[in-house]
Amino acid sequence: MIYRLKYDPAAEAVHEAMPAPASEALTLALADACYDPLGRTEPYGEDDNVVRMLVTADAFAVLLVGEVLKQITVLQVTYLG
Repeated sequence: MIYRLKYDPAAEAVHEAMPAPASEALTLALADACYDPLGRTEPYGEDDNVVRMLVTADAFAVLLVGEVLKQITVLQVTYLG
């Protein structure tokens, strides 16, 4: 089942301000995570299958995976470039 993506406003602002290639790579990685959140992300801290991290070449995002509502919330985006 496909998960719905939701952004924290601050995380969305960082993602929108990133250079186009880095933003596109993160967008595509998030799209992949919507189909397979645990397979396409890494544990963030304790591996509880809830708080996850998505890493690309130029950025990483901290995600909250909600199994009941089938929703991924982007809590934080950090641009590394």
